[in-house]
Amino acid sequence: MTSVLHACAFKDNYIWLIRGQSPDKVAVVDPGDAEPVLAEIHKRHLTPVAILCTHHHADHVGGVENILKHYSFLPVYGPARERIPAVTYRLKHGDHVKLPKLGLEFDVLDVPGHTAGHIAFFGAGMVFCGDTLFSAGCGRLFEGTPEQMHVSLAKFSALPESTEMYCGHEYTEANLRFALAVEPDNADMHAHLQEVQQRRAENLPTLPSTIGLERRINPFLRSGQAAVRLAAEKHCGHPLNSEVEVFAAIRRCKDGFKG
Repeated sequence: MTSVLHACAFKDNYIWLIRGQSPDKVAVVDPGDAEPVLAEIHKRHLTPVAILCTHHHADHVGGVENILKHYSFLPVYGPARERIPAVTYRLKHGDHVKLPKLGLEFDVLDVPGHTAGHIAFFGAGMVFCGDTLFSAGCGRLFEGTPEQMHVSLAKFSALPESTEMYCGHEYTEANLRFALAVEPDNADMHAHLQEVQQRRAENLPTLPSTIGLERRINPFLRSGQAAVRLAAEKHCGHPLNSEVEVFAAIRRCKDGFKG
C-alpha cells in the first residue's frame, strides 16, 4: 500500500519519501538537503530507488549529489527544460515515469510559472507539485508569466478532487491568512485555518491537502469566483477583464501582504 513519509529541511521545506508496494523502498522527491533524507532512510531501514526533482532551485535539488555519493545507482528524474546536472532522465509534459520497484507510475505535467521548466508528478492518487501549487497558495513568479502560472494551476485544478497534493513547503497557515483577506466570508477557509493551527501547535505537517479542498480554499484556483474578482479589482482600483488579470492582481497583492 502506498504511503508517503517526510523529512524536514531548512526552515520550512518538506522532502517527500514515497513508499509503494515494497515498504522498505522509497522514491525521494525534491531533496534540497541530503542529511535529513539519509537520517530518515537509516532510521527506518529504507532503500531509495529513485529521485524525483520538480525544479532547479537549490532547496529542492541541493542534496541530490550527496545522496548519489551513498547510492550511486539511483536514477534521477527531472525537468527537461532546466539545468540540474545530476538528472539522468529529462522529462516533459506527457512523459511517463515507471518505478517498478515501488509498483508506481507517474505522469509528468509541465507547470511553469515559479520557474520556466517546472514539472509535477501525478499518479497513484497523488500529485507532487514542488513550488507551483501550495496549500491555499501558489509559488512566486520568479521566471514565468501570470498567463503561464494560471494555465499551470488550471492543470492541478482539473485533477480528481480526491488527489492528494504534496507541495514543497509548510506555508499553509500564512497562506490561509492571505486567503481570508481575499475572501473573509469563506467558511471553508475559516474551518481549515482552525485545523491547520491545531496541527502546527502539535508540530505536525498540514500536508497533504487534496485538490478538492484546494478548490475551496485556494484563491489562486478561484480567480473565476466573484468574491476573488472583487478583491482583486479593489486592490487594483479598476475593473479586470479576465481570470488571468484577476490571478495576476491577487498574486501581486500576496507578494506585498504583511498580515
